[in-house]
Amino acid sequence: MSYVGPDFDPPQPRRSRRRPLTVAVAALVPGALLGWLAYETVGGSGGGSEEAVGTPTSSSSAPASRTTSLTPSTSSTSAPDDEKPSSTPTPTTSAPAASGPLKGKVVVIDPGHNPNNFQHTADINRKVNIGTGRKECDTTGTSTNSGYTEAKFTLDVAHRLRTLLEKRGATVKLTQDGDRTFGPCIDERASIGNKADADAVVSIHADGAGAGQRGFHVILPGKVKAGSADTGPIVASSAELGERVAGNFVRVTGSAPSNYVGDGTGLVTRKDLGGLNLSTVPKVFIECGNMRDTKDAAQLTSGAWRQKAAQGISEGIVSFLRG
Repeated sequence: MSYVGPDFDPPQPRRSRRRPLTVAVAALVPGALLGWLAYETVGGSGGGSEEAVGTPTSSSSAPASRTTSLTPSTSSTSAPDDEKPSSTPTPTTSAPAASGPLKGKVVVIDPGHNPNNFQHTADINRKVNIGTGRKECDTTGTSTNSGYTEAKFTLDVAHRLRTLLEKRGATVKLTQDGDRTFGPCIDERASIGNKADADAVVSIHADGAGAGQRGFHVILPGKVKAGSADTGPIVASSAELGERVAGNFVRVTGSAPSNYVGDGTGLVTRKDLGGLNLSTVPKVFIECGNMRDTKDAAQLTSGAWRQKAAQGISEGIVSFLRG
């Protein structure tokens, strides 16, 4: 998502952090890059992201968190109509498995955008209240140069991820499952995770940055307290979730962290995303690759690679939930 859109304004520049998280990621990245280079040698291709505008950088407000995390291994009831989330059917929910390490845990998967958004421009351009301001309900997302859309990619990975998590015993909910004409809006996406009292929420995306800009990154919520947004209670837990997802994504996919955002850590902190600002449960975004780079696009359009992406995200979630 390389556009200025509902949840994806350009991130703010970040000051250098010398905290345990940075050290942990720095220790991981050389190994990840070696794996990535080896993968390239045998014919693989890169991974990418969804909200870069120009050359974004991460912000400075991520808290210090466990150094082991990256080791590979509501809308108001009285809000005006333009501030209310669109009505939606109950999110698709899996039947919890009879047994498994995640039995009793609830995971919400948020497939970014919707394949039909482009047919509903008036609806997705409607402004909604995200606590710190107002933004468009949603956007169309990006696509590869050959026309494979971000919305199709995110839903495919979400389905694969749901299957993997259900096998571990989790109850899984999707914010949308191809069962809506558009959206849901960004405020409603956050509300779905909150109402489910989810133990973890992951929003899946892919970027639309310039050619040559490659790699994945995970977006963490910054500390925000304004209007109806208060991320203070979830900043630390979300950072841990993001670290574990990033570490396992590197290990399973062989993709390198982004070379254009996150200072090589694969982690970016943002305060401008309504989907994170309005969350009351641990939540992160993952930009799996850059759809506008041909090497990354080759991976994103590969079913085998998308299975690896889902596996990496799943193992990160499992690691987080098991502690």
